[in-house]
Amino acid sequence: MSTAIDNFTQQLHDNLEAVEARAKSLKKNIQSLPKKTQAEIQSALDTAKTNLDARKQEFDDYRAKLTTQLAAKESEVMSTIEDWKANREVEKLEHRADQAEDYAATMTFLAVAAMEEAEAANLDAIAARLDAEAAAENTEQ
Repeated sequence: MSTAIDNFTQQLHDNLEAVEARAKSLKKNIQSLPKKTQAEIQSALDTAKTNLDARKQEFDDYRAKLTTQLAAKESEVMSTIEDWKANREVEKLEHRADQAEDYAATMTFLAVAAMEEAEAANLDAIAARLDAEAAAENTEQ
């Protein structure tokens, strides 16, 4: 394989390992929530929201980049690509490969961002459920 493919697959591997680690962390955190106090859950939620707020602009930038990439991808006509291949238009094909790799990296980053948002949403849901249960207990007494 070429160095470009080796580099891309190594980066993809690293990104997927990061996604896997994040998913395992999310699973572990979610599984431990029932054992935590409401204050601990609220603290975790506050931390998750702070982290999301700190990265909001970065997430928004990646989402905007994805929109641009999707538009470019849709405008790419397969017949044009076949022409590039037939005519050995290396620069255009390399540019297309660079864009495809960048798109893959963007999607991987957004997968991690989505997991972080999912963690915050789950913490928020559990905190809301605890609030409802506490209110119900107070009403019964």
